[in-house]
Amino acid sequence: MYTQALSLEQQELRAAASAEEAAKEAAFEARIEAGDFIEAKDWMPAHYRKTLVRQISQHAHSEIVGMLPEGNWITRAPTLKRKAILLAKVQDEGGHGLYLYAAAETLGTSRDEMTRALLTGKAKYSSIFNYPTLTWADVGVIGWLVDGAAIMNQVPLCRCSYGPYARAMIRVCREESFHQRQGYESLLVIMQNGTAAQKAMVQDAVNRWWWPSLMMFGPPDDQSPNSEQSLRWGIKRFTNDELRQKFVDATVDQAKVLGVTLPDPDIRWNEARGHHDFGAINWDEFWRVVGGNGPCNRERLAARNRAWDEGAWVREAAMAHAAKQQAQHKEAA
Repeated sequence: MYTQALSLEQQELRAAASAEEAAKEAAFEARIEAGDFIEAKDWMPAHYRKTLVRQISQHAHSEIVGMLPEGNWITRAPTLKRKAILLAKVQDEGGHGLYLYAAAETLGTSRDEMTRALLTGKAKYSSIFNYPTLTWADVGVIGWLVDGAAIMNQVPLCRCSYGPYARAMIRVCREESFHQRQGYESLLVIMQNGTAAQKAMVQDAVNRWWWPSLMMFGPPDDQSPNSEQSLRWGIKRFTNDELRQKFVDATVDQAKVLGVTLPDPDIRWNEARGHHDFGAINWDEFWRVVGGNGPCNRERLAARNRAWDEGAWVREAAMAHAAKQQAQHKEAA
């Protein structure tokens, strides 16, 4: 009888817990539907939290790894002006990573956990940063196309349902807009005043970066398992394919002003759709790069692991200084 009574009591407790959980989830869904921000201390479904940690940490990793392709050109920039601009841009990318890691930490994960996931290859970052920068023109094309695609992706995130992420994205997007403009201006100077060889260098860079830039928006909607739920929760505001189309439509006219040819013979205006048609993307290449087999995957991870190991003394010194400061405060109190 005691065992049976205990079992009934357990069942009642479980039923009450389930009812409470269902009520919390209903209230959460209502807030999402109303367009409210969810804050760090608010109740949220476990899967919502997990999705945000994955997306925000991946975004942060992309900013940090994204410093590598262009940082490679700081010492070789053609003028002092271009060097200063590139230094500022690479510094911005490091700051973006810090904003985003801080936003992810509000969800209960630690900077060390996220960093370990990156260094071991468990966590992903944007596939675009696994391509090499072969010439100075690549720096301008990255600013124009890669940062242009990033802005298209990131501006809607300023309205993400998770408040800390949305607020971090406001400053990130402002700075990314500067990056896109400086890249475009750099290319415009070359295309207007450069030699035939320099103009050919720009066209070659556009040819190499165009398709990887389109892949930045992620796989097609029918191959993106997380998109539907992220849209419903307000983590994303547009699908991958919608953002990719917006990017193509915006970029075609910019290419005409620059005087470069986008390497896709299928691009043409479709009056019926009100958008540009464009050619098929090589998704096999995308998945190969995401899987760790791109041109620079191993090089990028090796560089991040080396930086982590060589920076150990800085982290240790910072922790020792913090401990000393804390001890002094305690003594003074």
